[in-house]
Amino acid sequence: MATTLTHIGATGEANMVDVGDKAETTRTAIAEGHVVMRPETLALILSGNAKKGDVLGTARIAGIMAAKRTHELVPLCHPILLTKVSVEIEPDEALPGLRVTALARVTGKTGVEMEALTAASVACLTIYDMAKAADRGMVISGIRLVEKTGGKSGDYKAAE
Repeated sequence: MATTLTHIGATGEANMVDVGDKAETTRTAIAEGHVVMRPETLALILSGNAKKGDVLGTARIAGIMAAKRTHELVPLCHPILLTKVSVEIEPDEALPGLRVTALARVTGKTGVEMEALTAASVACLTIYDMAKAADRGMVISGIRLVEKTGGKSGDYKAAE
């Protein structure tokens, strides 16, 4: 792990990290999050009868679109040429709610953790937006990096 922050200069100014000398490698990141809701809200979403339409399909597309725009949303992120983005949304009766898993991949000089995290976050936000008429008490939580591979810092896997 780095002992200093790479985006902060010696006098505290923000900097975009120079990745020009880094090797191009295949890099993958997986992030997750979940939306906790009332059981009847989950049933409504899964039935496809939400007033705003297909919650799961729309959230999946929103997450993919968000990953592609991460550099516009998060200061100091590099624009990268993503080779794959996927967003999976699974019901979890134990929450009750929906679990979102986002994968981002690139062959490049910088990682894709922020793209995967952005995809998971925006997919969760979209679920909330589309179902808030039925349940304003939904809770978005658990946004985290689950795994990353490639790059100079090596692989990472979150503890269970």
